[in-house]
Amino acid sequence: MAEKKKHPREAETEKQPRQKRQKSRKQKEIKWDKLDNTAHLFPVIAGEGMSNVYRISVTLKEEIKQELLQEALERVLPWFDVFRVRMRYGVFWYYFETNQKPAPEVKEEYRYPCQYISPNRNRNYLFRINYYRNRINLEVFHVLTDGMGGITFLKELTYQYLRLAHPSLQEKMGDGLCSDTSLNREDSYLKNYKKSHKKGYKTERAYLVKGEKLKPVELGVMHGFMPIKDLKKVCNKYGVSINEYLVAAFLWSIYQECLHGMPSKRPISSCVPVNLRPYFDSITMKNFFVIVSAVFHPKKESYTFEEVVEIIAESLRSQINREHLENLFAYNVSNEKNFILRAVPLFIKNIAMRHVYHTSALANTTTVTNIGNIQVREEYQEYVDGFRAFLSMSEGQNIKGTICSYRDTLVFTITSNLADVSVQRGFFRRLSEDGIPVRIETNGVYDE
Repeated sequence: MAEKKKHPREAETEKQPRQKRQKSRKQKEIKWDKLDNTAHLFPVIAGEGMSNVYRISVTLKEEIKQELLQEALERVLPWFDVFRVRMRYGVFWYYFETNQKPAPEVKEEYRYPCQYISPNRNRNYLFRINYYRNRINLEVFHVLTDGMGGITFLKELTYQYLRLAHPSLQEKMGDGLCSDTSLNREDSYLKNYKKSHKKGYKTERAYLVKGEKLKPVELGVMHGFMPIKDLKKVCNKYGVSINEYLVAAFLWSIYQECLHGMPSKRPISSCVPVNLRPYFDSITMKNFFVIVSAVFHPKKESYTFEEVVEIIAESLRSQINREHLENLFAYNVSNEKNFILRAVPLFIKNIAMRHVYHTSALANTTTVTNIGNIQVREEYQEYVDGFRAFLSMSEGQNIKGTICSYRDTLVFTITSNLADVSVQRGFFRRLSEDGIPVRIETNGVYDE
């Protein structure tokens, strides 16, 4: 059994009354923290029309009890300073401040996912927890952390919930965090920064998927569940990784369904976020990722799928190496460290960042992000059925894909604010043609 960290309430009982009072005073202290380098952008561009909120969900093998989930959140949140904050507006930068309000209220899901999290609502927290039947949903404003940080928090929340729901499990596992759960809050961008003046991101306009949109705030969600063993066989046949194959298949579906296999003046390009932690030995809970672009420019007629797979694999492999990834974030960090830029008032910085974002956002058709294989501690596996994750929409990108897997099943989730589902159908049809059995679920938007 892995060693468990003691919960704050548990630890308090072991101290003398004077020590309790000291801890109580300490808990009332307000702490301030800087936003990490990537996070500076999100409050500038976020709003009702572009929330910059992502969702990670865990599906259990039992119905969720609201009161237990609320208690689990109240027990776990004090550990996670990255989540226990509110955002403030400074003269030169946004910053975080300890949120002393009670944990957000857990509610049954009643609206479309990934909606904007207003800093002035939700008790000033920048994440929300809701549930539906046997599914727990964590929605996070990207300013707090990336997918890896979200997974860490959701897993500990789930463990705590299961211990409350099953007293025998609590007796066996104790009542604290797993010993391998990181609470690190360093800005790994700054820590690993090396001076560079190269501009890492391209600004060439990409082909954009357009069409009739769903109603405001509606988000269409389509999950495709597939066996990993069958997926691996197909990837081995093409000589590519799972990530390379799925990104290629997604761009192929756009090429076939939107361009009908014809040439285009503009490339079909996908943002592919890369988790930097393995490359720089980081365990931070804050954002630590960069974006590379998988690019396919159809300059002739009738590319084969095999050609597109080869082009995408080569595009990704040429970029995903430590030196290139380091250059990508070094340029952004150098701007943050520039003394003159640091002295510019925040409202002027915001204008400049919006302009830069608008230019770079149109350089990609879509985003495909891979959360990876989510591991659950053995003692909890019998209670967990699976995980899902997906992204909200952003400027110019009306359709996105998210990959995550648990045990022997991978889920590719497509989110879109477009009424037409031809890209989704084309993507899953492509996988089926390669012999991969796919089971489809939707959130019902397309049935209305």
